[in-house]
Amino acid sequence: MDKPNFKIFGRWDSSGIKVKDPGLAPYINLSPVLIPKSRGRHAKTQFHKSKMHIVERLITRLMVPGHRGKKHVISSGRCTGHYLKKCKIVMKAFEIIEKKTGKNPIEVLVRAIENAAIREEIASYQVGGIIVRRAVVTSPQRRVDLALRLMVQAAYRKAHNTKLTMAEALAQEIIGAYENNPAKSEAIREKERIEREAEAAR
Repeated sequence: MDKPNFKIFGRWDSSGIKVKDPGLAPYINLSPVLIPKSRGRHAKTQFHKSKMHIVERLITRLMVPGHRGKKHVISSGRCTGHYLKKCKIVMKAFEIIEKKTGKNPIEVLVRAIENAAIREEIASYQVGGIIVRRAVVTSPQRRVDLALRLMVQAAYRKAHNTKLTMAEALAQEIIGAYENNPAKSEAIREKERIEREAEAAR
């Protein structure tokens, strides 16, 4: 018996999309679902985030975008909860992406994650009385986590105290990362900055 080919929100098909980065392929779930909501059924298993659909991971990240700076320059505490509201933001962002690019927005999101995923970063550790900084290879699951976090935080800052809605800001950030354009995407700029620092610390 064939599995039913559900579309995300009844509109966008994710079954035919392939992850081009072989390191990220096991950590980006694109299995067909209608509503991306697992209700924590994988929470007790190791690497449970990898079993969640990538759109669900984007929605849950929108609920906790995270603050920037040690003194909570922009606090994101009020974003917690409201899953349905975040679903509507992602749906509206996907509509904007589809209109501007003419492509499946889930595929655009996957390519944006691949482009924004950091390959190398810096780890600091103490040797005697000095702090040593060394370049380390970033694990695949952390690469996906960081890419989602950088894109959502960038969109949150763009929409903060501006006329831009969160859906428009998120769509702009995803399209910029999809085009691998540092002028349009803060996530790409941050990735390049971290990788430059890691290259200097080798």
